[in-house]
Parts: sequence; C-alpha cells; structure tokens
Amino acid sequence: MKSLWFYYLRSFKDIASHGAIFTTLILSGVFYSFFYPFAYQAQQAEALPIIIVDAEQSHLSARIISQVRQSPDVEIKTITSNFAEAKTWVESQQADGILLLPDNLSQTLRHGETGGIGLYLSAANFLVTKQMGIGLATSLEQTLADYAERFGQVSDFSPALSVHQIPLFNPLSGYGSYVFPAVAPLIIHQTIFLGLNMLILVYRERKVQLNSNALIGLCLAILSIGCLGCFYLFGFTFWLFDYPRGGNLFGMLLAVPVFVYTVIGITCLFASFLDMPERAGHVIVFTSIPLFFLSGAAWPHAAMPIWMQVIAEILPSTQMVQMFIQLNQMGVPTALILPKLIYLGLIGSLCFFLAYRRLIQVSQSR
Repeated sequence: MKSLWFYYLRSFKDIASHGAIFTTLILSGVFYSFFYPFAYQAQQAEALPIIIVDAEQSHLSARIISQVRQSPDVEIKTITSNFAEAKTWVESQQADGILLLPDNLSQTLRHGETGGIGLYLSAANFLVTKQMGIGLATSLEQTLADYAERFGQVSDFSPALSVHQIPLFNPLSGYGSYVFPAVAPLIIHQTIFLGLNMLILVYRERKVQLNSNALIGLCLAILSIGCLGCFYLFGFTFWLFDYPRGGNLFGMLLAVPVFVYTVIGITCLFASFLDMPERAGHVIVFTSIPLFFLSGAAWPHAAMPIWMQVIAEILPSTQMVQMFIQLNQMGVPTALILPKLIYLGLIGSLCFFLAYRRLIQVSQSR
C-alpha cells in the first residue's frame, strides 16, 4: 500500500515537472473552460451585417428599411441602389447578406403578383444566416401584409395558424449551451489521451521501470485529475455561464469515474504500441475532428449513412458524449444511462487488461 501511495504521489510530481504534460493535463482544461463559452457567450448571433439595395426608393421601401433597422438580428451597413456594389460587400466578407427591394415592388404587391423582395444570404456561414433569414422573413411578411391590406386587392395575406415552439433542455435555444456540453467530454478525453500517452512514453524513453504498483499509481493519479477536470467543467463552468443543468447529481458521480477510467484504459493500450511521445500528437490530430463529427453533436446520426452510424455507435467517445448530454441537459434517471455505463466499463476494462500485460511485459523485458 505504501508503494502504491509512493507511485501515486510521484506521478503528480512527474506531471508537474514536465511542462508539456502539465500544460496538456491541467492548464488546457482551464483554458478551454473559458475559451469555448466566451466564444459563444451571445448564444445566438445578433447584429449581423447586411446591405440593403433600395431600387424603388418609395414609401413602402422606406417602411421596410425602418422595420429592418428595428430587428436585433441585423445591422444595416449601408443602403445602395446598386446590386453589384452590395455583392462586393458580401464577397469581401464585410456583410453576410443582401436585402433587395426591386424597382417594381409596390406595383407587384398592389396587383398580387409573384415576386417581390429578394433576400440573398451567404451560405458560407449557414448557422448564422439561417437565423437571420428566418427573423427577417417573418418581420417583412408582416410589413407587406399590412401594406397590402390598405389596397384591398390582395387576398393572399391571411393570418396563419400560430405554432408555438417550446425548446426542451435548452431554454435559450443557444448555440453555446448546445455545443459546449457536447465538446466538454471530448476535451477531457483528448487531454487525458495526449497527456497520459506522453507521460508513459517519457518513462519509456528515460527507461523508468513500470511495475504493477507504478502503473496503477499512475492511472489513479490520472483518474483523480480527470474526475476533478470533469467536475470543474460540468459544475463550475456550467454554473458560471448559466448552461442548462439536468440535476442528476448521483448519475454524474457514477458516470464521471467510469468515463475517465475508460479513457485511461484506451490511452494505456494506445501507449503500449507507440514508440515516442510525439506519436500521441499525431493520433490526436488524426482523431479529433472525426470523433466530434461521429458523436452526433455536429450532425445527427439519423442523417448519416448506415455504415457510419454503426461506427459511431461502437466508438466509446460517442457513448460518452451522448451520456453526458442525457445527464447534464436532460437530467434523465440513472437507469437510462446504465447500458452506456456498462458498455464503457467493459471497453475500459478490456483495454486496461491488454495494456497492463503489454506495458509490464515491455518494461520487464528491458
């Protein structure tokens, strides 16, 4: 027991003495806990730049422009009568869209003809422009309907049945409160993977003997760091930025150690096949984007090809992300995440068993 405690404390000392490993395991989590939330602090994009092409310059177009100015979704950069000039603003990334008020807008509206306002949005950033388009379209439709009613000749503008959208689990419908709960487990996953790989391979380069107590003490130290990192991200960061919290504390206390244990097992197995610390960075570069994409946070699994859905479901990282979304945002009962916990526990145990045999055998063969 004393020997295990010695190796446990030595692991912390080795982490603190190696700048790159300390930065990866400790400081990167703190950095990302502020970097991601601050980037999405607005939750929804506001005051997006737009150019108005007023070709008609009439009373109606003036009313429309006045209505657009009141919208919190957009900021009018300039008003011009030249569409080519407006397009240049978008191409130079000084604006995200063009609102075209054609020269026959009033006449078209009075006669109930098709056509009318053109809303050109840059699809290069569809998450931003989609929201802007929906907000502007709703506002402009009401303005046009009010104008058309004055002439009594257009019957197409009839009130539609009101449909109320009620967001579940993300009351703000914000992007930050959506993406960070999905990214947070991957931050812990990748920092442990990189930091622990580097530490094991540094031991190998320095020919440090890894016996059973040394390996277990090292893994317990990483387990402590990983659990504290999870509670910091899922607790303090969620509270600081007021992200939705499901409130299943018992489920979190159960899921976090299993999650970190699984990541440690996978990492140790990878480390047993690598020959130098730099290789871990290569694996991180290769896997980070696919793991996030296949987690279902960037794109729903149902919209992926079947073979990709199968791969996504097999990956432990997918189960981790989905499990913490269920716990953090939905607050589901612990019983609903038990299949994921069992799956992760089995994967972690299998990987750790194989890694233990390989790492100890390699160390003893020297």
